Amino acid sequence: MNTQRRQFDLLPDDQKFLDELGLPWETIVDGSPWVLIHDFPTHDGYTHATVTAAIRIETGYPAAALDMVYLYPALARKDRQTIGATQAMQALDGRQFQRWSRHRTGANPWKANFDNIGTHICLVEDWLAREFEK
Repeated sequence: MNTQRRQFDLLPDDQKFLDELGLPWETIVDGSPWVLIHDFPTHDGYTHATVTAAIRIETGYPAAALDMVYLYPALARKDRQTIGATQAMQALDGRQFQRWSRHRTGANPWKANFDNIGTHICLVEDWLAREFEK
């Protein structure tokens, strides 16, 4: 990808995190504001080694929590076991992204003065890894 779109500005800490992550990323507006992170590594047990990970920037962010992740192309496990809560699709940027319906819990709530895109990406990485710990 040669030119990353920047259709809206991120908070400086979020932009710094994404720049330091070292993966190509974009901000787009497609109904809602979204961050797209390209070449996002998954896990050896999935059908794709990398995907585009999309995160919807919720109204009121950073006080409002980021939630879920959307992946393109859709992931499946190589061992053909079903991945729960991933059947819904989201039209985004002319493609169909797989919604990973994963949420924070009461034991791990969103902390408005602490959590951000970086901490959300850490959760996404954990969700991808934890799928194989079941």
